[in-house]
Amino acid sequence: MVQKPAPHPGKPTPDSTRRSERSRRAIYDAALALVSEVGYPKTTIEGIAARAGVGKQTIYRWWSSKADVLLEAFMDLSAQAAEAAGRPEVIGEAATYEIPDTGDLEADLKAVLRATVDELIDPKFEIPSRALAAEGVVNEQVGVEFVSKLLEPQLQLYVKRLRAAQASGEVRPDVDPRIALELFVSPLAQRWLQRTGPISYAYTDALVEYALYGLAPR
Repeated sequence: MVQKPAPHPGKPTPDSTRRSERSRRAIYDAALALVSEVGYPKTTIEGIAARAGVGKQTIYRWWSSKADVLLEAFMDLSAQAAEAAGRPEVIGEAATYEIPDTGDLEADLKAVLRATVDELIDPKFEIPSRALAAEGVVNEQVGVEFVSKLLEPQLQLYVKRLRAAQASGEVRPDVDPRIALELFVSPLAQRWLQRTGPISYAYTDALVEYALYGLAPR
C-alpha cells in the first residue's frame, strides 16, 4: 500500500473554501462587466469563464445557465451596495436587510427610496440592471427569474412595512399593501427605465407624499 507523503510542515494546506470564494467573486465581476459591455445576448458562459480566469466547468458546477449567473451576481452587487451604505431595502438570497420601522411610515419610505435613487444612478448598478431589465422584456425566462428572485422579495419588504403601518393605525386596514406600494415604487421604476425624467430625492419624496396623502386638499 502506497502512502501519500505527509504535508510539508512549513507549507500551509490550501484552503479550498477560500479558493472557491475567490473564483465565485471573479465570476460575478466578469458576468456583470460583460453584460454591461456587450449586452445580455452576447454574454456567454465561455466569455464569463475566460474573463474570470476559470474553466467553464467551474461555472456549470454552481449554475445551470448564464441567466442564473447574472441574476446571482446582480443580487450580490445589490447586497454589497446596501451593506456598504447601511441601507436596509435590498433583500435577496444572500441578504437579510429590511425596511426600518421607526414608527414614522413617511420618513421610513422616504429614506428607503432615497437610497434606491443612489443605487439607480450608480453606473456600477445601473448598467447591468438596465441590461437585465431589457432582456427580461423579450426573454420570458429571464423576466420570470428577475421578478421571482430579485424584484418580488424586495417588494414583499414594502408589504411587510405597510402591514405594520396598518397595525399601528397609519394606514387604513382595508388597503391592499401589494397594490399600495405600486403608488411609489412603480412610477420611480418607469421614470428610470424609460428615462422620462430625472430621478432625485425630491421626486421620490413627492411620490411618498402623494401616495400617503392623495391629491385632494388637506
